[in-house]
Order: sequence, then structure tokens, then C-alpha cells
Amino acid sequence: MTARKAARALMIQGTGSDVGKSLLVAALARAFTRRGLRVRPFKPQNMSNNAAVTADGGEIGRAQALQARAARVAPSVHMNPVLLKPQSDVGSQVVVQGRVIGTAKAREYQGMKPKLLGAVLESFKRLVAEADLVLVEGAGSASEVNLRAADIANMGFARAADVPVVLVGDIDRGGVIASLVGTQAVIDPADNAMIVGFIVNRFRGDPSLFADGMNTVAQHTGWQSLGLVPFFADAHRLPAEDALGLPGRSAGGDGRLRIVVLAYPRIANFDDFDPLRLEPNVDLSFLRPGEPIPGDSALVILPGSKATIADLAALREAGWDVDLKAHLRRGGHVLGICGGYQMLGQRISDPDGIEGPAGSVDGLGLLDVDTVLEGNKVLVETSGETVQGAVPFKGYEMHIGRTTGTPSPLLRLANGRDEGATNDSGTISGCYIHGLLSDDRQRHHWLQRIGIAGSALDYEADVDTTLDRLANHIEKYVDCDRLLALAREPSFKTSG
Repeated sequence: MTARKAARALMIQGTGSDVGKSLLVAALARAFTRRGLRVRPFKPQNMSNNAAVTADGGEIGRAQALQARAARVAPSVHMNPVLLKPQSDVGSQVVVQGRVIGTAKAREYQGMKPKLLGAVLESFKRLVAEADLVLVEGAGSASEVNLRAADIANMGFARAADVPVVLVGDIDRGGVIASLVGTQAVIDPADNAMIVGFIVNRFRGDPSLFADGMNTVAQHTGWQSLGLVPFFADAHRLPAEDALGLPGRSAGGDGRLRIVVLAYPRIANFDDFDPLRLEPNVDLSFLRPGEPIPGDSALVILPGSKATIADLAALREAGWDVDLKAHLRRGGHVLGICGGYQMLGQRISDPDGIEGPAGSVDGLGLLDVDTVLEGNKVLVETSGETVQGAVPFKGYEMHIGRTTGTPSPLLRLANGRDEGATNDSGTISGCYIHGLLSDDRQRHHWLQRIGIAGSALDYEADVDTTLDRLANHIEKYVDCDRLLALAREPSFKTSG
């Protein structure tokens, strides 16, 4: 019997945040999977309040769940062993291999990193054991030399596992030559030796006009030029990880029905509403504090939050509580998901100081429910149907807190438990279910409630088709054969 070849690995790092690393890894995962390779995505450390639940009851960054989908495998907690979820006064929640281990402020977390490297390498080894190719995504910038000593996300990991690095720069934001050459200028020579090539991403215009630019980077760094990637226009059809990319308020007046999402400072799991962005009859906007709720809004959504009490205070400071009452008087609808559901109730109590100082605050008083932030975090995939109309759904729960009260339940789960709440007229509703609107049946149901018909959009199929188009795009402009040749078997050095 022929022994299986050892898995190889390649790491994609960036000159900064939001240069396109996540989608590049997703594209490569789909491209190499289509070649018959067993591909696994991996990100040692992620910082995001957009998370996904895995089948084994853990949580990972949403980007790694999308990359797993691109590789046509189920997401695993080992694909993102360290996840930081920024909170309010208490710093960031630290999730290790899918489970919350505590919270830490930035300086405290730096001291935790050396111990976390062991968990990172353990998870990476698990993926290596089941794959032909592991595609590793770095975090932030490779040139953050002030954080290099305890790094587990970029060069610290690359050297500990002996994984070659491809550096990505974003030309769309400007200064890409300086950012790539400057990275080499500031990093340690041993770190520089890990970099085997570079890619310039999000180019617009005639690529021949940047040929000299690619040569300039290669000459100054000695790195191979692996591709100049034009801007991929359909990137917006895939779930976004960074709230900076959320669409703002539009001018309206184009005949579409306006739906707004309140983007408070610690908004979480905003990818819940990506399917609405793709509906042709919907004008979806994310409102920032300081922007009033438009009077022509048909539906206002209170999304999830990583710090419900703090974001409720921000909501009030923005005047949105007053706007919501006016919106309801005009006959508008309100939907709260997870933290937004908690805000709609009468009271939110945090007796153990999970989110900050212990105490209680009044909710918006729009639903007759109360929430206590206590107990273990609920992380579970779920399904069921609406109480009214028996419209089925699939989704997941990801929350701390228990909400109780006496109003009519919104949903009935497959296990028979009632979930969520709605008022008598059905204009105000809330629940804990994330992913509700990704289910075409539920999305059409909610659109009908506010007076429009859903389109023929098959959201899940659209995501998969877009991943294929993205892979085609990358294969056209990136030397994927060369990338595969540059990948090598990890050696797991003891220090980095």
C-alpha cells in the first residue's frame, strides 16, 4: 500500500489589515480543492466579532468558516484555534479551540501568547494530519515589529512551524510598493527569509501600466512576483469579516424598500444580513451613530452585539431609541437578533460583571421579556419553524444570557422549545437565532411581512457560485502552480 504524501503548507500574510488575505485563501482553497487536493484553511489568531458555530459546539472566525466551505469541508475549531472578540470595559473575550477561556486587555493578552502557541501548533498539526495542503492566513500586518517578540499570528507562527510565506499588498489603498518594500526593511532578516514571493491585490485599470511596479518590488526585495490580481467586483456577494466594509446609508428614492441595521460600536455577526444586501427589491443600509433612522424605513434591525449593555447605551446616545418609537408609530417593523433581542426587553442584568461592571439597566421596553447575562455560552446549530405560519428555518445560537417573559413566542425549535418573542400586532420581534435570513424561506417570509416579495435568490447557492468565480479569477492572475511548488512540509521548530 502506497503511503500518503506528507501535507504541505503555505501562509498568506499581508502588509496590513483588509488587504484581501481572507478571500485570497478562500479562492485558493476552492481552486486547489477542485484539483483533487484535500485542503484545510487555518488562521492561528483572529480578531473578529463575526463568528460561526462548528458542528462540535465551538466557535471560529466567520472567515475561516467561509474558507472551509470553499474547501468543501465542515468547519472545525482547529481552523482558528485563537479567536479574540473585542468587548467593552473588560477587553477582549479569548476563545481557544472553540471555547471561551476568559477575557484580557491588550497588554494582558501579550503575556498569554507564549502559552497559546502550544494550542495553535496542536490545532495546526491536526489539520496537517488530514490534509494534502494547509493554507494559513496571517493577521493584520507582517511588519508589526513592536509585537513580534510574542507573535503567534504571523512570522512567529511561520517560523515555529517552518511555513513559507507569500506577502500580499493592496494597491487599491495606495502606496503598495512602499508597503511591500517597507515590510522587508523593518522585519528581522530571519523573518524575511520566510517570504518566498508577493502578490499585489485589487488592481484597477491596465495591468501593463504596473509592470514596472512589480519589477521594482522584486528588485528591491528579491522576492518572486506571483501575481497582479485585478479587483474582483463580486467580492461583496461573500460574507464580510470587517465592519469597515459595511454599506452605509443610501440616498433612497429608487423604489426599493429600505431596511436599516443599527451598527452600534460592538456590532457582531453582521453577516446575518448579507442575504438582504443581495435582494434586488431591498435597499439595505447600516447606520452609524449620529445618523438618524430614515422615516421611510420599512424594517429596523437591532443586530447582535459583543457587549449588549454598552451598545444599548450607545444606541440611546445616538437617539435611536426615540427614532424607534417614531418608526413604530409610522407602522414600521422592528427585528432584534441576539443582543438586539435582549435590548428590546424590559431589563438586562449582568450580576457577575461578564460584560463590565456588575449591575442592571433598563431595556427599550418594546417586548415583555427580561435578560440575565449568566451561565455557559450557548453554541449550537438549530432548526425549527415560525409559530405563526409554520415557516421552517435553520440557523445557530451563539450567546451568553437567558431571556424569559410572557409574550407570544416567535419560533418553535425542532426540540419543541419556544424561542424568541413577538408583540400582539407582529410589528416587534426578537430571537437568538443567527443565520435566520440566510434561509431563503425565512427571508421571503420576513420580506412579505413588510410588504414586498422575495426574489428568486438562492443565497447558499449564490455563495458557492461566487466562490467558484473567485477561484477562476485567482487562477487567471496568480501563478497557482508556482504557489503549490513553493508550499512545503512543516517541520515544527521549537522556537520562532
